[in-house]
Amino acid sequence: MKTYYVVQTYSVNAKRKIEADTPRQVSTESEALRLSGRLSETKFGVVAFSRTGDPESGDWEDAKILFQFGDFTQEDADAIRAAA
Repeated sequence: MKTYYVVQTYSVNAKRKIEADTPRQVSTESEALRLSGRLSETKFGVVAFSRTGDPESGDWEDAKILFQFGDFTQEDADAIRAAA
């Protein structure tokens, strides 16, 4: 089993649409939380999550949200979980 920690940020583009930035993979949960807090000062939205599973078999647990900042609807949160 392997656990991945990811910080995903969101920005507002020139057309005033929300778009996902390039996700950042980090080594630990504490690193994900520190980075998320720092990025929440400059980004429209930030979501940090972890995902545990077996890369060989492709079996993965649902993503666990560690940090969330921004004006996300429940539909947005569900889409983030599904894409993780």
